[in-house]
Amino acid sequence: MAQKTASKTAPITSPLSDQDREITGKVLQGTLLDLIDLHLVAKQAHWNVIGKFFRSVHLQLDELVSSARGFADDVAERAAALGVSPDGRAATVAEGSGLPKFESDWRDDREVIEAIVSALESVIRRLRARIDETDKTDLVTQDLLIAIARDLEKAHWMWQAQLAD
Repeated sequence: MAQKTASKTAPITSPLSDQDREITGKVLQGTLLDLIDLHLVAKQAHWNVIGKFFRSVHLQLDELVSSARGFADDVAERAAALGVSPDGRAATVAEGSGLPKFESDWRDDREVIEAIVSALESVIRRLRARIDETDKTDLVTQDLLIAIARDLEKAHWMWQAQLAD
């Protein structure tokens, strides 16, 4: 059977100029990697959280996993709609995510909350910079990133509130 080779022309056209598509594509790819990693970190924490507030933290982590997965899908589909092939492979995520490392093993509920607050801070900081980058290249993508930032900032607040004494 003949093997297919990659076409030199993209199969999906873009409404953006080549330069705007390239900039926006990089923004979307970076966001995708961070969101995939956020969902993986939250799931790892979900499986390993222990402590007095186990149940509420465990359930809140599931909410974050679900949100991050949905956002990642929205971002990947936006990239595809612009003619940019999204790459969410494990090796790509491991190499390109900007999230702090989340160690394996059992983690106390407060430690998990602190780690999630830190992960969300990282994603939000990078997302806000990407919002600025898309101001001139693609307002539709910028709108998507703003909506994601709004929801992640709300989640960040709710996670932080648990650390208040």
